[in-house]
Amino acid sequence: MSLPSVEEIRALHEKYAPTGEVLDLVRTHCEIVWSVAEHLVERASLQAHLDLELVRAGCLLHDIGVYALCTADGHVDLENYIRHGVLGYEILSNEGYPERLCRICSCHTGVGITKHDVLAQRLPLPPCDFVAETAEERLVMYADKFHSKTSPPKFLSAPAYARYIGRFGDEKVDAFNALREEFGEPDVAALATHYGHALE
Repeated sequence: MSLPSVEEIRALHEKYAPTGEVLDLVRTHCEIVWSVAEHLVERASLQAHLDLELVRAGCLLHDIGVYALCTADGHVDLENYIRHGVLGYEILSNEGYPERLCRICSCHTGVGITKHDVLAQRLPLPPCDFVAETAEERLVMYADKFHSKTSPPKFLSAPAYARYIGRFGDEKVDAFNALREEFGEPDVAALATHYGHALE
């Protein structure tokens, strides 16, 4: 199966979202992540080196697994939230989409989750690496770091995210800084103004 169209992506969100409120939250976040990725691609002149259709579909579907953690009334199981990537992988795989798209779901969390992370932190995940390998996977993962689905949703500057990820060790900050070096930084202030969200 080929990559889904924008209309097919919208239908997938509507199929799996338990409520309209969760649908709006997750789908809007995914659209914002695509806007961030587009901005990064334009600024860094990366078009020739990326499969932009894969990046678009990956951004727009990376959080589809969140729906699998929701109750019928839209409450999210935050205790198991770290599983949303592998759940998204399962959803897209069961829908018949290609591995290169499914993987974007499973490897976008944080700046990558290693087998060591899973075992040392006793995470509710299979004991293996969930690490972005391709440029497309890294770009979606990185773009996702600049927006949060908190209540209310907000944008994060690069220094704000670096402070957040620093709680998990210096190696995670180093991984984030490597992504900053690879892709540059988006104009999150302009995006925050456009979407009417706060900026941290």
